[in-house]
Amino acid sequence: MAGSLAGEEATAVGGRRGGPLIVTEDVELLDDLLRLCAAAGAEPEVHHGPPGRRGSWERAPMVLVGDDAAARCRGAGRRKGVMLVGRDQDDPDVWRRAVEIGAEYVLRLPDSEGWLVDQIANAAEGVGRPALTVGVMGGRGGSGASTLACALAVSAARSGRRTMLIDADPLGGGIDVLLGGERAEGMRWPDFAQSKGRLGGGALEDSLPALHGLRVLSWGRDDEVVIPPQAMRAVLAAARRLGGVVVVDLPRRVDEGVAEALAQLDLGLLVVPGELRAVAAAKRVASTAGMVLDDLRVVPRGPYASGLDGRWVARAVGLPLVGELPWEAGLLDSQDDGTPPGGNARGSLARFCAAFWDQAAVAGDTSPVTGPPGGGTA
Repeated sequence: MAGSLAGEEATAVGGRRGGPLIVTEDVELLDDLLRLCAAAGAEPEVHHGPPGRRGSWERAPMVLVGDDAAARCRGAGRRKGVMLVGRDQDDPDVWRRAVEIGAEYVLRLPDSEGWLVDQIANAAEGVGRPALTVGVMGGRGGSGASTLACALAVSAARSGRRTMLIDADPLGGGIDVLLGGERAEGMRWPDFAQSKGRLGGGALEDSLPALHGLRVLSWGRDDEVVIPPQAMRAVLAAARRLGGVVVVDLPRRVDEGVAEALAQLDLGLLVVPGELRAVAAAKRVASTAGMVLDDLRVVPRGPYASGLDGRWVARAVGLPLVGELPWEAGLLDSQDDGTPPGGNARGSLARFCAAFWDQAAVAGDTSPVTGPPGGGTA
């Protein structure tokens, strides 16, 4: 997530950081800050002044200094992630105090509470560059989109990338089946259908089935669940904050939930079989998805009808060509033996996916940090 205010020198422990350092003697303000930390899933360290223990001020992912403690923090070392927090909306001296302690932001409660919860959670999770998020759709039914989504996720995990595979197609039969994990312990979409607001990325990851080195969010076997847009938004945002790679298996029909998923993708892949009817169907899918997703590309799949090839399919659909999805002999037999799509590192499908990840560049995030409501930068 862009705009993390975590100090770069903070040390991760088990993939997660500690909570913020709170410096205040104001009991009511402390109660408010502890409540916000609890909402963010972070455990803070509390002091009445700059901590005497060496390194605590420097190591904390962020520092929340109450208005009452600003004078006591003047001699503390300058660092990133210091915020001056209070309630007085009309205090004329607040900006002077902020400059004296090197605060990056001045926060006024309760106006800034929602923004501050996000920043505390980001700091506790050690949020850095968001995950490269790739969605896979079929140009028509049976095009092989789920197979490609599985193979991409398995290939990414095998290369050492932190990987999550999300099944956003409720009628697809469950992508965990392709991975041989339909009985694996862990949460499924019905457990997240009522999610709103913010989900912790680490909590999401820990709750999902672990299969072939990646985490998988799929559907329950007996539950017909409609995923509201806010639930899709919360889950994908949490997955992206973890970094690494997120692969989303998407249906061809775009409802509100799918539109929310499309809006969070960095790149979409449209798998199109090499036949005229499939190309015609894929153009309709591309037109609908393209209303939300800016970067959609074609992955043609053979065998091709007479006179067609991968380049022709891409031109006909009107989208950039990624590469032709290879045919891999014995793929179904391998799945029966417990090997998922892309699980054979020497197979043509795995080589295609490995080449894709090698060429997929994660663009640097240059978007500015959005300031908090009821406050501002010092």
